[in-house]
Amino acid sequence: MLRKIKITLLVGLALTIASCEEDFLETKPTDAISSADALATAENMALIINGLHRLQYAQPQTLIPGGDSNRSGNHYWVPLGDNLAGGLIQSAPANNLGWQDETRWTSHTLETSLTTEQLWYQRYHVIASVNAIIKRGTDGSIPESERLNEILGQAYAYRAFAYHSLVTHYAKGYLIGNPSTDPGVPLLFASEAPFDSEARSSVQVIYDQCQADINTAIEYFEGATPRQTGDPKYKSQLNIDVAYGLKARIALNKGDWAIAAASAVLARQNYPLMNETDYKSGFNTTNLSEVIWGSNVIGTETTFFRSYFYLAGNTFNGSQVRNNPKIMDKRLYNQVPDTDYRKDLFLADAPNTNTSASNGEGGFGNDPNYTDVAVFNARRDEIRSLYGLSSSFNLHPYMHVKLRNANPGTTDPDDIIYMRSSEMYLIEAEAKAMIPDIAGAQAALTPLGEARDSAYDATVYNTQASLLEHIRFQRGIELWGEGFLYSDMIRWDLGIDHGANGGSGASITLYQDGFVQAKPSTNNDWIFKIPQAEIDANPNLTSSDQN
Repeated sequence: MLRKIKITLLVGLALTIASCEEDFLETKPTDAISSADALATAENMALIINGLHRLQYAQPQTLIPGGDSNRSGNHYWVPLGDNLAGGLIQSAPANNLGWQDETRWTSHTLETSLTTEQLWYQRYHVIASVNAIIKRGTDGSIPESERLNEILGQAYAYRAFAYHSLVTHYAKGYLIGNPSTDPGVPLLFASEAPFDSEARSSVQVIYDQCQADINTAIEYFEGATPRQTGDPKYKSQLNIDVAYGLKARIALNKGDWAIAAASAVLARQNYPLMNETDYKSGFNTTNLSEVIWGSNVIGTETTFFRSYFYLAGNTFNGSQVRNNPKIMDKRLYNQVPDTDYRKDLFLADAPNTNTSASNGEGGFGNDPNYTDVAVFNARRDEIRSLYGLSSSFNLHPYMHVKLRNANPGTTDPDDIIYMRSSEMYLIEAEAKAMIPDIAGAQAALTPLGEARDSAYDATVYNTQASLLEHIRFQRGIELWGEGFLYSDMIRWDLGIDHGANGGSGASITLYQDGFVQAKPSTNNDWIFKIPQAEIDANPNLTSSDQN
């Protein structure tokens, strides 16, 4: 199995991360150091963990055999969740790494695509690496210590994260299928070549493994050195708060409502909600108060035109950004009250300056929102000035300015945020609404709602149905662009219809198959294809295992 994994990955990652952090060039060949040396001490294993942090966002061809720079880890996988599910809407044709193939649902449904292959192998690389750490760290050869507990906690948490990512994408959703019989993904326990796996385990077995791993991670973290604070780089490290957040996500998608709610409360304790100024600052640093986990992208590892902000932002200096402003679903925008400052980050009145816009309304004279060219030009210039955009950047109605480069109009690297305390409030609220605990769900919503909306009142949502509908709205606006919509739609069993209820603003000509998709319970196209290369190489998989 996993033809592209080699044990030298562990060593290579360790040496590379050391050279990046210490500002020197490591010239010793990676194959000159044995895997035993790489796993000899807790500090050596910490270097491997640091390598996995880097693997989350670096151009993978520099780290793993078979990696492809066109899918630079979570730079791609995070915004993919909103692109696939139709929340992050593209407004015009653009050259962008197959990003519009995702929009059209012609990538994850193809067994030979970079998307299906690279996500699979990246996540299994994580699993193989932490398997080696877990095997050595628990065999008694390394003295027990708080430092070793920290490393093992991160290893088990990473494995839970990777398996949950795999089963979410390559299998049917737990709540909409038959988890005890639905095929999940292969379990991999090997820590060295040939990396033989089991056949596809059921969805239930994979969720059981995720839950066991995250519980073990928490046990180790309870006796571990705490994560350092004071620098955004430390939030790349997984800690007990991240573990509780992952436990909350796993439980929510499985329908373990009480566990999801309790874990979410524990995860968010040390991460106060952002104020309005911070919320509007661009989501470009893990240093924000409510960020629990994220990648602190170091300058030497910029991915340039492979980055999260290139794919999802509107201020990155790339041609597909300048020509293809990303917009919000206008049906969601119209639900946001004027008293909610999050509405300010979506510009409904942005002039449509792109004559190639897919809605055919680009350029003054075609934009129905403007009848006075001076007003059109003035608003165009105001937006460009306010957000640091040159005259080459096109604008479009409902374009977002939520995800913004720290240095707008550049290709400078920015951090990727994976987990915030606001998500934890929303997990608690949804889980309690599902119990149903109406008062509990209202109480969970109140701190977040009041922080964002000066007129917020959760008590008006006093039935389970109204609460769940409101929670869907809150997740839509609060977590927009942060990658959650794909798994949300599967959990809620909702389809995509960009033309319904007045339309989202997406173009059927541009979106093609992605314009309408039936709900996940009746539509297996929501499930990613297993890479054909894996089926060809893995003796435990056959063509009948293909999704």
